[in-house]
Amino acid sequence: MEELKKDSDVESGSLTNAKDDVFGNEEGHQIHYKTLSWQFVSLLMIAEIVSNGLLSLPSALATVGIFPAVFLIVFLGIFALFTAKLLVDFKLNHPEVHSMGDAGLIIFGPVGREVLSLGTLIFSIFAAGSELVSGQQALSALSNNGLCSIYFVLIFALASFCVSLPRTLSNLTWLGLGSALSILIAGLVGMIGAGANPVPDRIIQATVPQTFNQAFLAITNPVFAYAGHFMFFILISEMKRPQDAMKAAYVLQGFATVFYAVFAVVVYVYIGSTVQSFSLLSLPPIWAKVAFGLALPNFLIGGGLYIHVPAKLVFVRLFRRSNHVHSHTYLGWITWIGLCFTGTAVAFIFAVAVPIFSFLIGLTAALFASWYTYGIAGFFYLHDAYHLGGGKKGLREHPWMVLASLLTIVAGAFMCVAGTYVFIKLIVDAYATGVISKPFSC
Repeated sequence: MEELKKDSDVESGSLTNAKDDVFGNEEGHQIHYKTLSWQFVSLLMIAEIVSNGLLSLPSALATVGIFPAVFLIVFLGIFALFTAKLLVDFKLNHPEVHSMGDAGLIIFGPVGREVLSLGTLIFSIFAAGSELVSGQQALSALSNNGLCSIYFVLIFALASFCVSLPRTLSNLTWLGLGSALSILIAGLVGMIGAGANPVPDRIIQATVPQTFNQAFLAITNPVFAYAGHFMFFILISEMKRPQDAMKAAYVLQGFATVFYAVFAVVVYVYIGSTVQSFSLLSLPPIWAKVAFGLALPNFLIGGGLYIHVPAKLVFVRLFRRSNHVHSHTYLGWITWIGLCFTGTAVAFIFAVAVPIFSFLIGLTAALFASWYTYGIAGFFYLHDAYHLGGGKKGLREHPWMVLASLLTIVAGAFMCVAGTYVFIKLIVDAYATGVISKPFSC
C-alpha cells in the first residue's frame, strides 16, 4: 500500500493533494459547486448528447440499410454504457480528477494531460460550433431564410454565450430539463410529420452494399451520436453524491439508445433513401418549422454547455484551490466571462469562416470522441486494476475485464484511424470537385 501511495502522489503532479475532492470542503464559501443530483445530471447529459446525433441518424439507415444501422445504434449505445461505467469507477477512485486532462496526467503523465486537455478544448469548441449551425438552420427554416445565415449564427452565438455564463452547472439544471423535453417533443413531432407525409415510391432497404468509405462515414453517425463522455468528469465533480453517477449514465444511455433507434427507423421508413443528413429538412415545410421551433431550446442549451465545459476546464486549471473558484472576486469573474466569450467567439468564427467546417466536425470527432467515448475507458480500467489491485495480481484476477478493456482500446483506435482517413479523404474530394463554399457566405 505504501508503494501505491507514492505512485499516486507522483502521478497527481500539480493536482495538489491527490486524494482531495476537486472542489474540497465548500462550507462557508460563496459559490457552491457540489449541488447536482443524479437526476439533473442525467438531464444535462441528455441536453448535451441527444441533439445533432438524433437528427443525423436516419441518413445512416439510408446509406447502409435498416438492419446494420439499427444494430450499430443499439450495440454502440450498450458499448457506451460499458465505457461510462469504467469512467465513473475511475472518477470514484480518483476524486481529484476534474477533466480528461487530469485523467491523462494520472495514466500518461504530463504529456497525456496536455494532449487530453487540448483535445477536450478542440472537440468542445467544434461541438459548440455545430450547435450554432443547427440553431442557424432552425432560425432560417422558421423565417423562410429571412436573414443571411451569418446573422443567425451570430444571434445564436450571443444567446449560447449567455447560457454558458453561470459559474455552476446547478444554475443550468432546469434549462437541462427544458432541453431534454425540447428534443424529445421535437423528435416526436418529426416522426409524426414523416408518418403523416410519407414520400411516394420511397426506397427502403434492409441492407445496402457500399464502399468502405461510404459505409464507415455512415457508421460515424451512431458512433458520434454518443460522444458525450468527455464531459462526464466535469459533471460528476459537481454532484452531491458522485456515487450516484451511474444512475445518470443508465438514464442517458437507455433514453438515447431507444430514442435513437425508434426515431431513425420511423423517419427512414416514411421518407426512404432520400432522407437528408439533417433529417428535419426532409419534412414538409410546416412540419419542419414546428420541429425546428421545438428543438431550438435544445440547440441553445447544448451550445451553452459546450462553451461552459472548456471554460470550466481552463478556469479550474488556473485557479484550483484558490479563493477565485469559490468567491465572487473581480479576477475570477473577469476570467470566467473572458473564457466563455473566447470559446463562443472561436466557435462562431469556425462556423462561418471555415468552408470545410462540417468536415472538420467529423474529423475532430474521429480524433477525440472515438477515444473519449470508447477507447480511453480501457486504459482507465487497466490502470486501476494494476495500481489499486496489487499489480499483475489485479489483472490476473479479472481476465475477462482485462480482455474487454483491451478490445475497447482497439475499438477506439480503429474508430480514430478509420474515421480520420475517411474525413481527410472527404475534404480532399470536396476541394477536388469544387463543392467547397467561400468563407462568410450566406
